[in-house]
Amino acid sequence: MLKIAVCGIACEKCPRMAKETCPNFPEGCVPKENKFCKIATCAFAKGIRLCFECAEFPCETTKAGPIAYGYCQYISGKG
Repeated sequence: MLKIAVCGIACEKCPRMAKETCPNFPEGCVPKENKFCKIATCAFAKGIRLCFECAEFPCETTKAGPIAYGYCQYISGKG
């Protein structure tokens, strides 16, 4: 089953997951307090499952990746 991380990327395609350096390996990222992932922590604080559900998306937090910020602007209709 395809896992979608809080940032919106398929966990199986995430560079950190592929290298087994993801702090949530092998489960994948979910919204929770996570000192390694500002995106997961932000989503947890806002009570959302995916960044795309946030009215502020894309934001400064999403600029850190792993999805290109320009693409985030495009899919949000704000670019």
